[in-house]
Amino acid sequence: MTVLYKANMVRGAEWARLFAERAPEIPFRLWPDIGNPADVRHLVAWVPPDDIATTFPNLELVFSVGAGVDQFDTSKVPAHIPLVRMLEPGIAETMVEYVTMAVLALHRDLLHFINQQKQQVWREIRITPAKRRHVGVMGLGQLGQAVLARLKAFGFPLSGWNRSPRQIEGVTCYAGADALPDFLAQVDILVCLLPLTDQTRGILNADLFACLPRGAGLVNVGRGPHLVESDFLAALDSGALSGAVLDVTDPEPLAAGHPFWSHPRILLTPHNASMTTPDTAVDFVLDVIARHRRGEELPGRVDRTRGY
Repeated sequence: MTVLYKANMVRGAEWARLFAERAPEIPFRLWPDIGNPADVRHLVAWVPPDDIATTFPNLELVFSVGAGVDQFDTSKVPAHIPLVRMLEPGIAETMVEYVTMAVLALHRDLLHFINQQKQQVWREIRITPAKRRHVGVMGLGQLGQAVLARLKAFGFPLSGWNRSPRQIEGVTCYAGADALPDFLAQVDILVCLLPLTDQTRGILNADLFACLPRGAGLVNVGRGPHLVESDFLAALDSGALSGAVLDVTDPEPLAAGHPFWSHPRILLTPHNASMTTPDTAVDFVLDVIARHRRGEELPGRVDRTRGY
């Protein structure tokens, strides 16, 4: 009943140590040292190997090491094998830190001050109180709700949009495509935390930007393909958007010379807004394995029809 890990090898060594401490009865292997493929019951991966079904004939569970599964070709994971996305608390904690940083950077005009410093310009910008800066989050799953809970402390008016209805104390919630324009119309800083699906691919486009108040800011910590680059750059250059913090791009990494690298109103980071923490991730995986053995519902199980 081997657990096979196929992701970042540095963190994989931590996983191996933690499994040896907490579940020494479970064999744990690091890719490509798979041992006997017939012994592999549980696969933990960022990008799984090809031919999962034939390579591992006794596979019972597949885990994504990330909060999303869009990097998977789910058609290669047999329908009877549960696919589980990571719900360990380390992902939420680091995402909350990053989005809070990004929202405050846009709220307090940090991108402008960075550019003024480069130009050796000393010019104040009048502060807008948080109570007059509306923050909206697209995607109200575990991460979106955690982000909104932390942002409440700053006094921002908060709203959220989701495919299906949600109720969150202190947050005005909108649901469905018909409600999206009403949600966007009041948002000064928009945070995208949506999963990447056929329905959300390219959702950050000219039509969406036109629904925002002029000069709004954008934080994209979803996936690069959510963003239509040409529409985004046009919105920045026209002033429809005043600035953006991007942690994801398409492709990753960006090619040398790509306009995002040097654009004065973009802060770019290398897809590290959140990161799976081995210490808590191992506990999550062990808990799911135990639940699966008992025939219980699995936290984080992906709905194949929705893609998340």
